[in-house]
Amino acid sequence: MKRVEEKAKRRIRRKKHIRKSISGTASRPRMTVYRSSRKMYVQVIDDNKGNTVASVSTMEDLFKDWRNNVENAAKLGAELGKRLLAKKISTVVFDRNGYLYHGIVKGIAEGARKSGIKF
Repeated sequence: MKRVEEKAKRRIRRKKHIRKSISGTASRPRMTVYRSSRKMYVQVIDDNKGNTVASVSTMEDLFKDWRNNVENAAKLGAELGKRLLAKKISTVVFDRNGYLYHGIVKGIAEGARKSGIKF
């Protein structure tokens, strides 16, 4: 268990270091990613107001049967991109939430970029 706890502590440390320099505004909100072993969550947050602008996760009925893999992560990012473009938001700040930029996190980012979101 010690190895798992240390891994989580390292991610939290990276997350705090990243959040020192990243902040979302109304014109350019922060897109943050959280992944567990079974689910993926993506939120777009306006940090000035403290509001969630848009969100998508595999907890929703439409995506409930999806497994955690890169292919589904790209589809999830594309869906979030569609929701943001419907709200006329085209640029965001990407917050990887302390995770390394590969696999699922990279898939979500690439899916959002393909749908037209810039970051």
